[in-house]
Formats: sequence, structure tokens, C-alpha cells
Amino acid sequence: MPTTPRILLIEDDPLIREELQLLLSNAGYTVDMVTDFADPLEQVRSFSPDLILLDINLPGQDGYALCSSIRSFSATPILFITGRNTAMDELQALTLGGDDYITKPYNIPVLLARVNLLLRRCGAASAETCHAEYKGIKLNLVAGTLSFGTQEIELTKTELKIMHYFFTHPNEIVTRLELVEYLWDNEIHIDDNTLSVNIMRIREKLRSLGADDLIQTKRGMGYKI
Repeated sequence: MPTTPRILLIEDDPLIREELQLLLSNAGYTVDMVTDFADPLEQVRSFSPDLILLDINLPGQDGYALCSSIRSFSATPILFITGRNTAMDELQALTLGGDDYITKPYNIPVLLARVNLLLRRCGAASAETCHAEYKGIKLNLVAGTLSFGTQEIELTKTELKIMHYFFTHPNEIVTRLELVEYLWDNEIHIDDNTLSVNIMRIREKLRSLGADDLIQTKRGMGYKI
């Protein structure tokens, strides 16, 4: 029997938290909630969720800082759900490691679709070949890591999917449209900037490995490794 996906809510407003808990439970998910914000990171570790729904305005450490801290030890997909609705807020959330971003008041069918897509992408990656290698750079789909020599970095689920697509299409020009359709199934409108942010994050991580020239931009066409 397949296990029920486990979702962790990190939201300090008790009314919104309870509403989300009921909504997601009725949709068939197992839902845990952070209610003590003294040490939310320890609760993330102990709950071992398949997906995290994260607010930005939190007591103590805000959602941006918390997301960055989570990324230091986990590649669990993170969906920001927040009342902050500027482009800069969304860009910062994605740059720090968030996988998706939705604003309050949220549309319930859209929220559930976003949750489903993130969980599907997570599951699809683990069902595929566990390891890939190109030019000495190793991709571990189970651990969600890239390694080169003695160095290793963690990837978010979206970054992992992007690198897996590149590794399965070496020496080919991959268009931005191909990547968007592969990542998001073309079911929900995704701002093209979201892909740019993820590519930028990947390049920064590759630079830290000493492999910053792996992804080449082919102007007007796409990318190539």
C-alpha cells in the first residue's frame, strides 16, 4: 500500500492553520502543524514531511530565514503560502530555496493543484534511476545532491528535476519551453521568471563545486550541458 503524503504546516495564525489542516486532511493528506515557534527546525526534522507549507511572517525567525535553514539539511519541497504578494517577495522566496509560491487569500482548487504537482514531481523523481553522471559530476536523485570530487551540495526538488533533465539530454540544446513543460506539466501558469531563478540558483551551486561552466546558455535557443 502506498504511504499517505505527509504535509507540515508552518503557519502562526491558528485560524488559517486549522483551515489548511482541515482542507488538506479532507484531500487525503496526513497533516502535521508547527504550533511552537521556539525551534521550528527541530520539528521539521522530527516530522520528516514530504511537503512543507510555509508562511513568511512568523514569530522569531521569518519564513525566508527558516527556508534557508531547512535547505541546509533537507531537499523537501517548500510551498510558500503568504499574504505578501509583491514580485520581490516571490523572487526572494524562490531564490532562498522555495519550490513554489501562492498568495493569500488562496484559491482552494489552485492550492490543492500546486500541492499535488509538488508531491507528484517528488514521487516521479524517486521512481527513476537513482544516479546519473556527466563529466565527473554525479547526480543522486534519492539524496537530492550533486557532487564533484570531494565537494557535495544539496538541490531543491525543482533544481533536481532540472538537472535530471539536463543529464538525460547531454550535448543537446534544451529549450526553456521544454523545461517548463517538463517541470510544471503546463497545467498551471508559471511565470517564466521562476525557471530563470532556478537556473540561477543551480549555477551558484555548481560554482561552489568548481563546475560553474557546466550549463551553457545558447542565446535565443535554450541551455546545453
